[in-house]
Amino acid sequence: MIAKEEIRKLPMHEKLALLEAVWAEISPEPDELEVPQWHKDLLDERRDAYERGEIRVIDWEDAKKEIEASIR
Repeated sequence: MIAKEEIRKLPMHEKLALLEAVWAEISPEPDELEVPQWHKDLLDERRDAYERGEIRVIDWEDAKKEIEASIR
């Protein structure tokens, strides 16, 4: 295993390459990744709030524009 201290020493481009390599190893087998119960519960809560009309839903393109405008 790679120690956290060693990872901290890596330049950003090497950290990203390491992250991509790890993701490439785990992404072909998504069924082996268990979704934690708290995550399922949160998704259920958000779906329920959406169905009750409590959540504003917007188009992805509009969302990106809002995000870009908020960071300027």
